Amino acid sequence: MKTSIFAVAFAAALAGCTSVKTDSNVLYNTKDPVIGNWGLRLPYDSMSAGHAIFTRDAKGKPQALVLWRWASPTPAGDVTIDGDKFSFTKGGLKVSGVVSGMKLTATVTDKSGKTVGEVVGWRNPPIPVGVSTKDAKFGEPIDLLANGLDGWKIMDPKAKNGWKFKDGVLSNALGLRPDGKWAGGGSNLISKRADFYDFNLEYDVRVPARSNSGVYLRGRYEIQVVDSYKRKVDKHNMAALYGRVTPRVAVEKKPGEWQHVSVTLYRHHLTVVLNGTTIIEDAPVEGVTGGAIDAEEFVPGPLYLQGDHSDADFRNMILRKAVN
Repeated sequence: MKTSIFAVAFAAALAGCTSVKTDSNVLYNTKDPVIGNWGLRLPYDSMSAGHAIFTRDAKGKPQALVLWRWASPTPAGDVTIDGDKFSFTKGGLKVSGVVSGMKLTATVTDKSGKTVGEVVGWRNPPIPVGVSTKDAKFGEPIDLLANGLDGWKIMDPKAKNGWKFKDGVLSNALGLRPDGKWAGGGSNLISKRADFYDFNLEYDVRVPARSNSGVYLRGRYEIQVVDSYKRKVDKHNMAALYGRVTPRVAVEKKPGEWQHVSVTLYRHHLTVVLNGTTIIEDAPVEGVTGGAIDAEEFVPGPLYLQGDHSDADFRNMILRKAVN
Protein backbone atom coordinates (compact mmCIF):
# COMPACT_ATOMS: atom_id res chain seq x y z
CA MET A 1 0.00 0.00 0.00
CA LYS A 2 1.36 3.44 -0.90
CA THR A 3 2.06 5.98 1.80
CA SER A 4 1.53 9.67 1.18
CA ILE A 5 4.83 11.56 0.88
CA PHE A 6 3.08 14.51 2.46
CA ALA A 7 1.88 12.37 5.37
CA VAL A 8 5.46 11.29 6.14
CA ALA A 9 6.78 14.85 5.97
CA PHE A 10 3.86 16.19 7.99
CA ALA A 11 4.32 13.61 10.72
CA ALA A 12 7.98 14.59 10.94
CA ALA A 13 7.01 18.26 11.18
CA LEU A 14 4.66 17.54 14.09
CA ALA A 15 7.11 15.38 16.00
CA GLY A 16 8.13 17.06 19.22
CA CYS A 17 6.24 20.26 18.39
CA THR A 18 3.24 22.03 19.80
CA SER A 19 0.16 21.14 17.78
CA VAL A 20 -3.53 21.80 17.95
CA LYS A 21 -6.64 19.90 16.91
CA THR A 22 -9.27 22.08 15.30
CA ASP A 23 -13.01 21.58 14.98
CA SER A 24 -12.24 19.96 11.62
CA ASN A 25 -10.11 17.33 13.37
CA VAL A 26 -6.97 18.62 11.68
CA LEU A 27 -3.63 18.57 13.47
CA TYR A 28 -1.07 21.19 12.56
CA ASN A 29 2.10 22.58 14.07
CA THR A 30 1.41 25.97 15.65
CA LYS A 31 5.13 26.78 15.52
CA ASP A 32 5.27 26.10 11.77
CA PRO A 33 1.66 26.64 10.65
CA VAL A 34 2.28 27.04 6.92
CA ILE A 35 3.28 23.38 6.62
CA GLY A 36 0.26 21.49 5.34
CA ASN A 37 -2.01 20.55 2.46
CA TRP A 38 -3.96 23.54 1.14
CA GLY A 39 -6.82 23.95 -1.30
CA LEU A 40 -6.62 27.26 -3.16
CA ARG A 41 -8.99 29.56 -5.01
CA LEU A 42 -6.92 31.48 -7.55
CA PRO A 43 -7.70 34.95 -8.98
CA TYR A 44 -9.39 33.86 -12.22
CA ASP A 45 -13.00 34.06 -13.37
CA SER A 46 -13.05 30.41 -14.45
CA MET A 47 -11.04 27.28 -13.69
CA SER A 48 -9.66 28.94 -10.56
CA ALA A 49 -8.70 25.76 -8.68
CA GLY A 50 -5.25 25.55 -7.17
CA HIS A 51 -3.44 23.46 -4.61
CA ALA A 52 -0.27 23.61 -2.52
CA ILE A 53 1.57 21.21 -0.25
CA PHE A 54 4.14 22.93 1.97
CA THR A 55 6.80 20.71 3.57
CA ARG A 56 10.39 20.90 4.76
CA ASP A 57 13.22 18.65 3.64
CA ALA A 58 15.55 16.77 5.97
CA LYS A 59 17.60 19.93 6.50
CA GLY A 60 14.55 22.05 7.27
CA LYS A 61 14.51 23.87 3.94
CA PRO A 62 10.93 24.81 2.95
CA GLN A 63 9.40 23.34 -0.19
CA ALA A 64 6.10 23.78 -1.97
CA LEU A 65 4.47 21.53 -4.55
CA VAL A 66 1.97 23.79 -6.33
CA LEU A 67 -0.81 23.27 -8.85
CA TRP A 68 -1.63 26.58 -10.51
CA ARG A 69 -4.87 26.18 -12.44
CA TRP A 70 -3.67 24.02 -15.37
CA ALA A 71 -1.20 21.23 -16.15
CA SER A 72 0.58 19.32 -13.37
CA PRO A 73 1.69 20.18 -9.84
CA THR A 74 5.36 21.21 -9.86
CA PRO A 75 7.83 22.48 -7.26
CA ALA A 76 7.52 26.22 -6.70
CA GLY A 77 10.56 28.46 -6.80
CA ASP A 78 12.10 30.71 -4.14
CA VAL A 79 10.03 29.20 -1.31
CA THR A 80 10.28 31.03 2.01
CA ILE A 81 8.47 30.35 5.28
CA ASP A 82 8.84 32.65 8.26
CA GLY A 83 6.44 31.77 11.05
CA ASP A 84 2.95 32.25 9.65
CA LYS A 85 4.19 34.03 6.51
CA PHE A 86 5.25 32.48 3.22
CA SER A 87 6.14 33.28 -0.37
CA PHE A 88 6.99 31.43 -3.56
CA THR A 89 7.26 32.03 -7.28
CA LYS A 90 5.28 30.24 -9.96
CA GLY A 91 5.17 30.89 -13.71
CA GLY A 92 6.48 34.45 -13.54
CA LEU A 93 4.25 35.32 -10.59
CA LYS A 94 5.14 35.86 -6.93
CA VAL A 95 2.71 34.70 -4.25
CA SER A 96 3.12 36.19 -0.78
CA GLY A 97 0.77 35.38 2.05
CA VAL A 98 -0.04 34.55 5.62
CA VAL A 99 -1.68 31.62 7.41
CA SER A 100 -4.15 32.00 10.26
CA GLY A 101 -5.16 28.62 11.64
CA MET A 102 -7.21 26.92 8.95
CA LYS A 103 -7.14 29.82 6.49
CA LEU A 104 -4.59 31.17 4.04
CA THR A 105 -4.60 34.49 2.20
CA ALA A 106 -2.07 35.71 -0.33
CA THR A 107 -1.35 38.45 -2.84
CA VAL A 108 -0.18 37.65 -6.37
CA THR A 109 2.17 40.06 -8.12
CA ASP A 110 3.74 39.98 -11.59
CA LYS A 111 7.39 40.58 -12.50
CA SER A 112 6.90 44.34 -12.34
CA GLY A 113 5.51 44.10 -8.81
CA LYS A 114 1.97 44.92 -9.88
CA THR A 115 -0.77 43.16 -7.92
CA VAL A 116 -2.75 40.89 -10.21
CA GLY A 117 -5.06 39.23 -7.70
CA GLU A 118 -5.64 37.56 -4.36
CA VAL A 119 -5.56 33.89 -3.34
CA VAL A 120 -7.76 32.35 -0.67
CA GLY A 121 -6.89 28.97 0.80
CA TRP A 122 -8.08 26.43 3.35
CA ARG A 123 -6.24 23.68 5.19
CA ASN A 124 -7.30 20.22 4.04
CA PRO A 125 -7.82 17.48 6.62
CA PRO A 126 -5.32 14.62 6.56
CA ILE A 127 -5.84 11.71 4.22
CA PRO A 128 -6.72 8.56 6.21
CA VAL A 129 -4.09 5.85 6.32
CA GLY A 130 -4.50 2.12 5.94
CA VAL A 131 -7.29 2.46 3.37
CA SER A 132 -7.96 -0.29 0.84
CA THR A 133 -10.37 0.43 -1.98
CA LYS A 134 -11.24 -3.26 -1.86
CA ASP A 135 -13.20 -2.51 1.31
CA ALA A 136 -15.64 -0.28 -0.57
CA LYS A 137 -19.19 -1.57 -0.98
CA PHE A 138 -21.26 -0.25 -3.85
CA GLY A 139 -24.89 0.37 -4.63
CA GLU A 140 -26.90 -0.13 -7.78
CA PRO A 141 -25.35 0.71 -11.18
CA ILE A 142 -26.07 4.10 -12.72
CA ASP A 143 -25.85 4.12 -16.51
CA LEU A 144 -24.51 7.59 -17.26
CA LEU A 145 -25.23 7.23 -20.98
CA ALA A 146 -28.69 5.68 -20.68
CA ASN A 147 -30.27 8.91 -21.96
CA GLY A 148 -27.48 9.92 -24.27
CA LEU A 149 -26.62 13.61 -24.01
CA ASP A 150 -29.69 14.40 -21.89
CA GLY A 151 -27.75 13.67 -18.72
CA TRP A 152 -24.95 16.08 -19.66
CA LYS A 153 -24.43 19.75 -20.42
CA ILE A 154 -21.80 21.87 -22.15
CA MET A 155 -19.46 23.69 -19.77
CA ASP A 156 -18.58 26.54 -22.11
CA PRO A 157 -21.45 27.54 -24.42
CA LYS A 158 -19.08 29.86 -26.33
CA ALA A 159 -16.78 27.01 -27.34
CA LYS A 160 -17.31 24.62 -30.22
CA ASN A 161 -19.65 21.76 -29.34
CA GLY A 162 -18.07 18.64 -30.76
CA TRP A 163 -20.15 16.19 -28.72
CA LYS A 164 -22.65 13.73 -30.21
CA PHE A 165 -24.28 10.46 -29.16
CA LYS A 166 -25.10 7.61 -31.51
CA ASP A 167 -25.61 3.86 -31.06
CA GLY A 168 -24.52 3.97 -27.42
CA VAL A 169 -21.30 5.87 -28.11
CA LEU A 170 -20.59 9.36 -26.80
CA SER A 171 -18.08 11.09 -29.07
CA ASN A 172 -16.17 14.31 -29.19
CA ALA A 173 -15.35 15.15 -32.81
CA LEU A 174 -13.24 18.27 -33.29
CA GLY A 175 -11.31 17.02 -36.28
CA LEU A 176 -7.94 18.05 -37.67
CA ARG A 177 -6.54 21.31 -38.98
CA PRO A 178 -5.05 21.51 -42.49
CA ASP A 179 -1.58 20.96 -40.97
CA GLY A 180 -2.72 17.62 -39.53
CA LYS A 181 -2.81 18.75 -35.91
CA TRP A 182 -5.93 18.51 -33.75
CA ALA A 183 -8.23 21.48 -34.10
CA GLY A 184 -8.98 21.76 -30.36
CA GLY A 185 -11.10 24.55 -28.96
CA GLY A 186 -14.08 22.40 -28.05
CA SER A 187 -16.16 22.49 -24.89
CA ASN A 188 -15.88 20.16 -21.94
CA LEU A 189 -18.97 18.13 -21.06
CA ILE A 190 -20.24 17.88 -17.49
CA SER A 191 -22.83 15.58 -15.93
CA LYS A 192 -26.04 17.16 -14.70
CA ARG A 193 -25.80 14.97 -11.61
CA ALA A 194 -23.31 16.35 -9.09
CA ASP A 195 -23.89 14.01 -6.15
CA PHE A 196 -20.92 11.71 -6.67
CA TYR A 197 -18.35 11.30 -3.88
CA ASP A 198 -16.89 7.81 -3.44
CA PHE A 199 -17.65 5.37 -6.23
CA ASN A 200 -16.50 2.92 -8.84
CA LEU A 201 -16.68 4.12 -12.43
CA GLU A 202 -16.24 1.86 -15.43
CA TYR A 203 -16.12 2.89 -19.06
CA ASP A 204 -14.78 1.94 -22.45
CA VAL A 205 -12.74 4.58 -24.23
CA ARG A 206 -11.28 4.83 -27.72
CA VAL A 207 -8.83 7.46 -28.93
CA PRO A 208 -7.31 8.07 -32.35
CA ALA A 209 -3.57 8.57 -32.76
CA ARG A 210 -2.07 11.47 -30.79
CA SER A 211 -5.42 12.26 -29.20
CA ASN A 212 -5.84 13.69 -25.69
CA SER A 213 -8.88 13.86 -23.41
CA GLY A 214 -9.75 13.10 -19.79
CA VAL A 215 -12.38 11.94 -17.30
CA TYR A 216 -12.68 14.12 -14.19
CA LEU A 217 -13.89 12.39 -11.02
CA ARG A 218 -16.05 14.75 -8.93
CA GLY A 219 -14.97 17.32 -11.52
CA ARG A 220 -11.63 17.58 -9.70
CA TYR A 221 -9.41 14.56 -10.43
CA GLU A 222 -8.48 13.84 -14.03
CA ILE A 223 -8.07 10.23 -15.11
CA GLN A 224 -6.02 10.73 -18.24
CA VAL A 225 -7.33 9.70 -21.65
CA VAL A 226 -4.58 9.80 -24.24
CA ASP A 227 -2.87 7.82 -26.96
CA SER A 228 0.18 6.64 -24.99
CA TYR A 229 0.66 3.33 -26.76
CA LYS A 230 4.30 2.16 -26.48
CA ARG A 231 5.30 5.16 -24.36
CA LYS A 232 7.35 4.66 -21.22
CA VAL A 233 5.36 4.61 -17.98
CA ASP A 234 4.55 8.17 -17.01
CA LYS A 235 2.11 10.12 -14.82
CA HIS A 236 0.57 11.60 -17.97
CA ASN A 237 -0.24 8.29 -19.69
CA MET A 238 -3.58 6.60 -20.24
CA ALA A 239 -5.52 6.14 -16.96
CA ALA A 240 -2.94 7.91 -14.78
CA LEU A 241 -4.16 10.39 -12.19
CA TYR A 242 -2.93 13.24 -14.32
CA GLY A 243 0.35 14.69 -13.10
CA ARG A 244 0.05 13.07 -9.67
CA VAL A 245 0.10 9.26 -9.75
CA THR A 246 2.12 7.20 -12.22
CA PRO A 247 0.80 3.83 -13.39
CA ARG A 248 3.07 0.99 -12.31
CA VAL A 249 2.91 -0.73 -15.69
CA ALA A 250 2.02 0.19 -19.29
CA VAL A 251 -0.85 -1.86 -20.73
CA GLU A 252 -2.31 0.58 -23.27
CA LYS A 253 -3.76 -0.65 -26.53
CA LYS A 254 -3.16 0.76 -29.97
CA PRO A 255 -4.99 3.94 -31.00
CA GLY A 256 -8.38 3.18 -32.49
CA GLU A 257 -8.98 0.18 -30.21
CA TRP A 258 -11.51 0.17 -27.37
CA GLN A 259 -9.89 0.12 -23.92
CA HIS A 260 -11.61 -0.64 -20.62
CA VAL A 261 -11.05 1.44 -17.49
CA SER A 262 -12.29 0.74 -13.96
CA VAL A 263 -11.65 3.50 -11.41
CA THR A 264 -12.41 3.29 -7.70
CA LEU A 265 -12.27 6.47 -5.61
CA TYR A 266 -12.73 5.65 -1.94
CA ARG A 267 -11.79 7.64 1.16
CA HIS A 268 -9.30 9.70 -0.87
CA HIS A 269 -7.54 6.67 -2.28
CA LEU A 270 -7.53 5.57 -5.88
CA THR A 271 -7.33 2.24 -7.67
CA VAL A 272 -7.31 2.04 -11.47
CA VAL A 273 -7.61 -1.08 -13.60
CA LEU A 274 -6.78 -0.64 -17.30
CA ASN A 275 -7.55 -3.43 -19.75
CA GLY A 276 -7.77 -5.95 -16.91
CA THR A 277 -4.51 -4.97 -15.20
CA THR A 278 -4.29 -2.98 -11.97
CA ILE A 279 -2.03 -0.05 -12.81
CA ILE A 280 -2.70 2.06 -9.68
CA GLU A 281 -3.61 0.54 -6.33
CA ASP A 282 -4.74 2.37 -3.19
CA ALA A 283 -2.81 5.52 -4.07
CA PRO A 284 -3.48 8.50 -1.77
CA VAL A 285 -5.15 11.36 -3.62
CA GLU A 286 -3.37 14.44 -2.26
CA GLY A 287 -4.84 17.23 -4.36
CA VAL A 288 -6.87 18.25 -7.38
CA THR A 289 -5.47 18.03 -10.89
CA GLY A 290 -5.17 20.74 -13.52
CA GLY A 291 -8.48 21.92 -14.93
CA ALA A 292 -10.51 21.05 -11.82
CA ILE A 293 -13.84 22.83 -11.43
CA ASP A 294 -12.74 23.92 -7.94
CA ALA A 295 -10.44 22.79 -5.13
CA GLU A 296 -13.21 21.66 -2.75
CA GLU A 297 -12.06 18.08 -2.29
CA PHE A 298 -14.35 17.01 0.54
CA VAL A 299 -17.75 17.53 -1.06
CA PRO A 300 -19.57 15.61 -3.81
CA GLY A 301 -19.26 16.66 -7.43
CA PRO A 302 -20.10 15.79 -11.03
CA LEU A 303 -18.16 13.95 -13.68
CA TYR A 304 -16.77 15.88 -16.57
CA LEU A 305 -15.21 14.87 -19.85
CA GLN A 306 -12.45 16.93 -21.39
CA GLY A 307 -13.47 18.12 -24.82
CA ASP A 308 -11.18 21.07 -25.53
CA HIS A 309 -8.14 19.12 -26.77
CA SER A 310 -9.02 16.47 -29.34
CA ASP A 311 -11.30 13.55 -30.22
CA ALA A 312 -12.33 10.62 -28.04
CA ASP A 313 -15.19 8.09 -27.83
CA PHE A 314 -16.84 6.71 -24.68
CA ARG A 315 -19.34 3.91 -24.11
CA ASN A 316 -20.65 1.64 -21.33
CA MET A 317 -20.12 4.33 -18.68
CA ILE A 318 -21.42 2.80 -15.44
CA LEU A 319 -21.06 4.33 -11.97
CA ARG A 320 -21.75 2.62 -8.64
CA LYS A 321 -21.77 4.87 -5.58
CA ALA A 322 -20.07 3.64 -2.42
CA VAL A 323 -22.53 2.91 0.36
CA ASN A 324 -20.06 2.62 3.28
